[in-house]
Amino acid sequence: MKRTERGWAGHFCMAENCLFRRNTLLEHEGQFVVISTVGCCMLDKEVVEIALGTYYETKAFLSDSSDTQYHDIDVSKELLLSSNYIIKEINKNTDFFANEMHEQVVKEVAQRLEENNIKIAGSEG
Repeated sequence: MKRTERGWAGHFCMAENCLFRRNTLLEHEGQFVVISTVGCCMLDKEVVEIALGTYYETKAFLSDSSDTQYHDIDVSKELLLSSNYIIKEINKNTDFFANEMHEQVVKEVAQRLEENNIKIAGSEG
C-alpha cells in the first residue's frame, strides 16, 4: 500500500476558502483512491457550513483513470464509507477531530483496498 499526502484539497468547489484541507492518495495494486477532508470554510470572516449542518467532511473517490499524473478524483465514483465522515459543530479542538476522522477513513479505505471490497455510491443496489 503506497500512501501519499498531498497539498491540495481533493473535493469541494469552495475548498480555497477552507482553512482545513487534507488530501491522501492511496495506491494498491494499480488502483488509486483519494481521501479528501475539508472544513473551517471562511466567508466574510465567518466560519460557514460546507453542507447542511456540516462544518467538516471527509470523502473518498476512485481516481480519474485518465489522470495518470496526479490521480485526482473522479466525482462520479465516490466511495461508500462506514466510518464517521462529517463534523457538525466547531470548537477549539475541531481540527484535531478532523485529522482523526481523516485518518479513520484512510484506514477504512486501505483495508477495503486490501480486501478488494471497494463500493461506489449509487452502485450498491
